[in-house]
Amino acid sequence: MNIAQPIKQTDDLNNFKKYYKKIQPNGRNSLLIVMGLNTALRISDILPLKWEDVYDFERGAYRSHISLTEQKTGKRTAIYLNESIIQELNEYWSVVEEKKGAVKKGFFLFGHSNKNVPITRVQAFRIIRRAAECSNISGVISCHSLRKTFGYHAWKQGAEPALLVNIYNHSTYQVTKRYLGIEQDDRDQIFKSVTL
Repeated sequence: MNIAQPIKQTDDLNNFKKYYKKIQPNGRNSLLIVMGLNTALRISDILPLKWEDVYDFERGAYRSHISLTEQKTGKRTAIYLNESIIQELNEYWSVVEEKKGAVKKGFFLFGHSNKNVPITRVQAFRIIRRAAECSNISGVISCHSLRKTFGYHAWKQGAEPALLVNIYNHSTYQVTKRYLGIEQDDRDQIFKSVTL
């Protein structure tokens, strides 16, 4: 069974993010990757997002959080929109304004170019897979890799284990470590550091 892996190497991650920015420019696809990497949401929760989920049209400003009910767990969650997401939203907004004339309520962030329906999970997979392949990233990279990449890098930057368990709705930190591929990294680090 092929299990989705996080993108662990920073250089690989940077190349991956750059693919739809510089190599094959596509604002929607770039936003999909940035949103997935920075929210730890499942693709099933990202694809149905609409502009009003990220932008308050009455105030004329981006929201501080995305508030939603996770499809898989049925739990309510609020995800902070960080600087990377806001920057990508601004760039995509410009593209949408130029091509379609306006960003409107009721329109999907990750919609088809000619109709207001979200792209499918299969399309999202192909978008992510292409960026990974063209960035020469080995391993099993899929939509779920974005979610795992967030947690892996949060852990590497010293995130509290209890918070990671909470973000992923896991029962224990051991489950989270296994999910993110951290257990093997911990083991490998010991073998690398002990030279007899």
